[in-house]
Amino acid sequence: MLEIDSLSKHFGGLVAVDDVSTRIEAGKINAIIGPNGAGKTTFFNLISGTHLPSSGRILFKGQDVTKLGADQMARLGVARTFQSTALFDRASVLDNLIVGHRLRTRSGLWDVLTHSARLKQEERICREKAREALDFVGLSAMAERMAGDISQEDRKRAAVALALATVPSLMLLDEPAGGVNPEETEGLAELIRKLVKHGVTVCLVEHKMNMIMKLADRIMVLNYGKKIAEGTPAEIRANPAVIDAYLGSEHAEV
Repeated sequence: MLEIDSLSKHFGGLVAVDDVSTRIEAGKINAIIGPNGAGKTTFFNLISGTHLPSSGRILFKGQDVTKLGADQMARLGVARTFQSTALFDRASVLDNLIVGHRLRTRSGLWDVLTHSARLKQEERICREKAREALDFVGLSAMAERMAGDISQEDRKRAAVALALATVPSLMLLDEPAGGVNPEETEGLAELIRKLVKHGVTVCLVEHKMNMIMKLADRIMVLNYGKKIAEGTPAEIRANPAVIDAYLGSEHAEV
């Protein structure tokens, strides 16, 4: 689905991502791991269009998208969540999600001024898509709650629902289980499996290794911006370079 060829990003003298090549496979759970400062979030920023790469190439479904911005990538079907879940806390959970489907609408200023039939139709569709996304992530009962009043786990689910409302084919999840307890982590892992079962390819950055090793089909490991390993969870657990740089002996295969 996504092919990355020799991707690099420099911030002045700092090389945040250094000549990384990989593939994100359709219909799979792809994971990116590595120590803090390894370049994982910068890598996400590059493939989602938030930053332009210094060099290299990105192909999405065979199309060169290297120089496209985040809004263009979203319209092509690439959705993104962030480490810190940003919601409009004084708006309802449902109203937060309605925003997500707006990128699929065509209404402009004239439609707003005239309250056109197209505007009313698109508003109805946005509301329907938002409710469908809430139902998918298990938050239907929270639709009218203020976003600032829901739990950390529910905020994580709402972030996934917001991404889902954009109708993506690829979802990039940045630490989807950050800040939640083990039981909630398992619930979020099940949600990720459900996304893939329903046709959304997933790539996630996560520090919870027990979750990743049970969940991911393929794992790429970054360290100081470089790819040091890639493979199945079993291959990654057994890789000496990964054990030394990140996992530690407690995660090694015995």
